[in-house]
Amino acid sequence: MSRATSSPNSRASRPDIAEQLAEAIFSGAYAPGEFVPKELDLCEQYGVSRSTVRSALQTLVAAGMVKRISGQGSRVRELAEWHLLDPRVSDWMARFAQPNPRIRREIFAFRVAVEPFVARLAAENATAADLMEIETAYHGMIHALDNPDHQYQGISHDDHDVAFHEAIFAATHNLLWSQISHVLKPAIALLVETSNHSADELNDSMERHRLLMEAIRLRQPEKAEAAALSVLDRTGLDLGLEGLSSRLPTLRLPGVGRLEPS
Repeated sequence: MSRATSSPNSRASRPDIAEQLAEAIFSGAYAPGEFVPKELDLCEQYGVSRSTVRSALQTLVAAGMVKRISGQGSRVRELAEWHLLDPRVSDWMARFAQPNPRIRREIFAFRVAVEPFVARLAAENATAADLMEIETAYHGMIHALDNPDHQYQGISHDDHDVAFHEAIFAATHNLLWSQISHVLKPAIALLVETSNHSADELNDSMERHRLLMEAIRLRQPEKAEAAALSVLDRTGLDLGLEGLSSRLPTLRLPGVGRLEPS
């Protein structure tokens, strides 16, 4: 008797159970401390074998998102235990976390903590090539706003915005900051997409980005730091987190006090 095999089409049509559960968890459908559906219920829901379900759940265990408890099921772990810097988890976060206010707030708090400091370093270390990357991304944002589909050269305004911030991280010429920007790209994209789509004053946001770019170009570290905080103030306003940036801690150089947004 020959062994039955599934065709590539049937394999491609199978649902990604781990991803669908991750979407439910990130959106808050299953909160920390709650249990996701039991294995047999998931088998019935998706029409797959128990081994397939177990493999999906193990993916979430490896991501730090759920804990298997013998005789009880799989319970969602606390947010602090999730491996948010894992590439697959950060991708899920970028695509599925918009409805989750806590995740948005945590990402925003991290950006407030590091981006003004990174802008200061960029103003001190940016090369002509770095400035070109920052300016190209900025002009991409501006030109995209002139088009009905908010795209320029086939790239969306949001992606130009993310590229702008990535270029600033790269301009520090610090290996770790540059790598962090790559790891955090999905998280930054999440806030950029959410804030830009709900912004009442995109022109104001673009002016704040321009002032940040100019401070870096003119090698003005303190102004760059304050301008970066100003950009984040606008982001916080558009996310419904008005005034939060002024209450959050930021990275500081020894002997340098907190700068107010310009």
